[in-house]
Amino acid sequence: MNISRIFDLLENAIVQFPEKKDMFGYKEDGEWKCYSVQDYCSYAQNLSYGLLAIGLKEGDRVVTISNNRPEWNFMDMALNQAGIVHVPVYPTISESDYEYILNHCEPKLVIVSDKALLQRLAPIVSKVSSLITVYTFNNIEGTPNWRELFELGKARANEFRDKLTGIKKEIQAEDLATLIYTSGTTGSPKGVMLSHRNILSNVEGIGKVFNFGTNDSTLSFLPISHVFERTINYYFQRIGTSIYYAENMGTIGINLKEVCPTVFIAVPRVLESIYEKIIGVGKDLKGLKKQIFFWAVNVGLKFEFSLKENWFYQLKLSVADKLVFSKWRLAIGNRVKIIVVGGAALQPRLIKIFNAAGIPLVEGYGMTETSPVIATNNYDTCEIMIGTVGPALPGVLVKISDDGEILVKGNAVMMGYYREPELTHEAFDFEGWLHTGDVGVLVDNKYIKITDRKKEMFKLSSGKYIAPQVIENKMKESFFIEQAMVIGENQKFASALISPNFVFLHNWCSLHGVKYRDNKELIHDNKVIARFQKEINIINKTLGQTEQIKRFRLVMEEWDQQSGELSPTLKLKRRFLHEKYKDLIDEIFLVQKNGSLQTEAEY
Repeated sequence: MNISRIFDLLENAIVQFPEKKDMFGYKEDGEWKCYSVQDYCSYAQNLSYGLLAIGLKEGDRVVTISNNRPEWNFMDMALNQAGIVHVPVYPTISESDYEYILNHCEPKLVIVSDKALLQRLAPIVSKVSSLITVYTFNNIEGTPNWRELFELGKARANEFRDKLTGIKKEIQAEDLATLIYTSGTTGSPKGVMLSHRNILSNVEGIGKVFNFGTNDSTLSFLPISHVFERTINYYFQRIGTSIYYAENMGTIGINLKEVCPTVFIAVPRVLESIYEKIIGVGKDLKGLKKQIFFWAVNVGLKFEFSLKENWFYQLKLSVADKLVFSKWRLAIGNRVKIIVVGGAALQPRLIKIFNAAGIPLVEGYGMTETSPVIATNNYDTCEIMIGTVGPALPGVLVKISDDGEILVKGNAVMMGYYREPELTHEAFDFEGWLHTGDVGVLVDNKYIKITDRKKEMFKLSSGKYIAPQVIENKMKESFFIEQAMVIGENQKFASALISPNFVFLHNWCSLHGVKYRDNKELIHDNKVIARFQKEINIINKTLGQTEQIKRFRLVMEEWDQQSGELSPTLKLKRRFLHEKYKDLIDEIFLVQKNGSLQTEAEY
């Protein structure tokens, strides 16, 4: 059937997969439970009636702030087919961002998942004059629940059935479907306006790259409020793939074993964490088992797709697979056909080791403004190049500007920024190309290789450009380094702030007799500093002279979303970090010794 509006996906599911019992899966009281396609249709239809019954109309905005769960989809589809603009918001952003977004989009309803979020938003929603009320997904005493809207719609279905049918007929593919606010790593969040056509053109392009169906399943754990996970969820609905929602980010490993998905979407940090845990298991082995484990790892790290024709490498890989890698696959359910990674640069060694282990892993690239996928490596057509994000997605046009910026055109490109005509004008050139802000090159005139963010690149005082993400990615290959931010704009040399991998560091300290009371004392220990300097020296050998880290400082905090250092997609919030560690950064570049700057050997 023709699918030109997002809610057409629901009608398609009813026609194509009417007997499907596990459209959505979730875990409750220790057991996995499912909603069928028929359940999905019933909830969406009656919620639409309920929304109309309380007076909402086409063009109104409704904000959802929630974890991943089936109810999010019920509400999303109900809003879409009623012509109401869905504004999904991350549950981990700051109060100031909540206040800005709610006042900027002026919603009629806010729907939150739990009591903690309700309490966080209480002082904010009282300042939003457009707001009628707040609903919750969880049952919270004294607060309207989403099921009340469902029951209201069910009771008044006959009254609103014809009205809803009329609204659906009027909705066009080019109409606004959703507002998605960017994470605001710099400045205030921007409301990206995406139409039905924008998102569905991306779904269509994804369908030409990946080949899944009704016998496949996925585990969803990236925020569904983010366009990457959301559009992929629409793709899975389009083809009838079962979508199971992880309990939370901390249970991903357990849930992978339980659900045994054939595909899932991740960001680099998730894969880094999985790899670190696997390596941690290997380090705890003894004797011959430990030797075999790391022999296999070394074989895997030499993986190249071109080596498939090398019989000697394949022989070693088959031995490594039998002895070690087969156990890795069991740890994530033993059914994974592919993992698609996006959101930030992925370390090439992770692509190598996972593919060597029989866990196909490909890197893709996109942005909210492009609904989101711009490019991805393609297993089915063997269009894969490690170190790149692959060729452009079918239906997406890409070119590189004279200054190296990646430019994009196509049906997936946004309508513009909500209530920000000047910003919208700045985003496009006179030929209609969207400027992504990413810098890259086309390898073999086909594969897109991203080198950095245009705005994040900086110049040293010598005039030499530094691409921080490339260096940071190399630094995070060290087991000692959890996160790093390269700094040095307008300075004589590049330096770095480092958030250590404290679990690994604590274990190292116990093995080497390093005594400390807390992390504050630990990061100033001379033995610890010397060990990190050793890691930096190794990394510097892989960098050009001007890129090398001449000085660094360790910080005592772990960087995460809750404390504000990372965005919801786990990218560095550079402006926040610069402000938080201003004194430390000043010390790095201003401290002098005997009238001259310290050398890197002097920390």
